[in-house]
Amino acid sequence: MRKQIQLLFLILIFGTIPFQAQTEVRTDINIPDIPGYKTLKCDFHMHTVFSDGNVWPTIRTIEAWREGLDAIAITDHIEYLPHKKDINIDFNRSYEIANSESEKHQVTVIKGGEITRRMPPGHLNGIFLNDVSKLKTEKWEDAVKAAYDQGAFIFWNHPGWKGQQKDGVSKWYDEHSMILENGWLHGIEVVNEREYYPEVHQWCLDRNLTMMSNSDIHDPTNMFYEIHKGDHRPVTLVFAMDNTETSIKEALFDRRTVVYAEDFLVGREMFLKPIFEKSIKISETEFELTGNSTKHIQIKNCSDIDYKLVLEDTNEFVSVPEEIILYGNKIVLFWIKAKKDDIFESQKIKINYKVENLKVKPNEGLPVILEFDITKKK
Repeated sequence: MRKQIQLLFLILIFGTIPFQAQTEVRTDINIPDIPGYKTLKCDFHMHTVFSDGNVWPTIRTIEAWREGLDAIAITDHIEYLPHKKDINIDFNRSYEIANSESEKHQVTVIKGGEITRRMPPGHLNGIFLNDVSKLKTEKWEDAVKAAYDQGAFIFWNHPGWKGQQKDGVSKWYDEHSMILENGWLHGIEVVNEREYYPEVHQWCLDRNLTMMSNSDIHDPTNMFYEIHKGDHRPVTLVFAMDNTETSIKEALFDRRTVVYAEDFLVGREMFLKPIFEKSIKISETEFELTGNSTKHIQIKNCSDIDYKLVLEDTNEFVSVPEEIILYGNKIVLFWIKAKKDDIFESQKIKINYKVENLKVKPNEGLPVILEFDITKKK
């Protein structure tokens, strides 16, 4: 009887204590800021139940915060609305709901919409919109102009999507030339989901367009990406003054972006180089060597990216690894071996590598130089 009374007492006591919700945890994406700018991690293409997505809009904001993002754009389809029997479709409402979580999670939420037409011109996103409903027009040209008239940043989505390009190769049509000539096209997705389009990478360089990388996510992100195993959605790195709509918009129009997808970066050398340089810390750059001796140096990579270095040319005085991976958030031993005993008293050695997974062009890695001051050991 006493045990029963004690059990009842515990139920009464603990039954009145509310269960605490599971602690919300954010995993940062470690990619350094570059001189003059903050490196913001952004995803500008995603869907909710207000078009063909399978999540409520607030989930998009919470997911973004948990996965280390700083800004997102809600870009539900204008023309494709498979849930319209279940949802009272208001083209601005998904943004409003997602934005309700922005202050708590400090994620900037941007209003957008996806113009969903056959190829050409295919699908285009307009972001930084005032009124998404104005994009619902009969002609695609009027929809794009309606976005432009609102000061939107407009980019072409998944140009190599096999749903519109059967061979998966992106093609530039006359319609895209017209859009570009009118000033209506500002960027293109170089990566969409897990697809990298090398031809689009080159288009962005040739036509001076902003490089984008977005998830186009429809389901919960952890159903598509194995986040628990270190997998991640593709993001657009934006180099902005701060995490505000105004700064992000200015950076996008100024083409200050880099693509981050899987284990590689794609972008202009002027942005990739400082990312690499700010990521790497070399323990020693000045030391002594004698003939045939080897010096081991520690190189710390403070970023999440495994940098894959391949030697570009040999050096007259020293040997170094032909290939080396600087693993993310780890320290790697790098060796330098003197070839002969005739190193000058003050010899500056430059080692030329290319970082294969930092793509400045479709088939070209970022050139980097490791410099060391080596003196002959007495």
